[in-house]
Amino acid sequence: MNRFALWLCAAVAVLPAQDARQIVEEAQRRTQASSQRYEGTLTVTSKRGQTAQKRWRYERIGAHGNSKAVLRFTAPAEVKGVALLVVNHPDRASDQWMWTPAIQRERRIALQDRSTRFFGTDFTFEDLEEREAQHYQHQLAGEEAVDGAPCWRIEWRPAKGRSSQYDRSLAWVRKDNYAYARIERFSGEKLVRRLHLRDIRVVQGVPTAHTLEMEDLRRGSRTTLKFESLQYNIFLKDDDFTLQALRRE
Repeated sequence: MNRFALWLCAAVAVLPAQDARQIVEEAQRRTQASSQRYEGTLTVTSKRGQTAQKRWRYERIGAHGNSKAVLRFTAPAEVKGVALLVVNHPDRASDQWMWTPAIQRERRIALQDRSTRFFGTDFTFEDLEEREAQHYQHQLAGEEAVDGAPCWRIEWRPAKGRSSQYDRSLAWVRKDNYAYARIERFSGEKLVRRLHLRDIRVVQGVPTAHTLEMEDLRRGSRTTLKFESLQYNIFLKDDDFTLQALRRE
């Protein structure tokens, strides 16, 4: 086999991984915004069908993977004021602090605790952080429709030196708008969490799912998050994304 044929075979062999990375990067590019705010209603449903509802306000500032976000519960009364500050970094795991007004204390969330549930929901602390495409190794794993929309199915694994509670993930990216339609998370070979993203609307040019449903397959529970009053590229102050600001409300 001549050199050109060898080069062509090698190029074909690595093309799927390159394509998968490009799809993920394009999906990330299409959601770029300097800031974001929404009101959210969370409904937590237990394995037995019992439900509990919470509300939070979410604000975020900065570029994807190099941003700051604050989640603050606004209802019911027993959780009102509880807040989480997430400082995302492009080159390492995020820094996170949770503020509990009842005890007037913030707690830094250690890396080994990121796999725990966030305040009774089915989202873990790790699920609430942003990670750049470079944090993972990507490859195409086929194509499949979700809710009638054709999607690429992409597998990603943590890149060397990156820690995660998940050994691998599968993501379904819609071909029409590059929005995520489903994400499945695995511990070893066991599927442990499944995130459905529905009611995708374009807001200020950004395709955004307005309903997220996170299933915890081990517990048999799920949390449904519905977005309200969503806005992008609004004026937010950097000073509102600090530990001092976390304690103010």
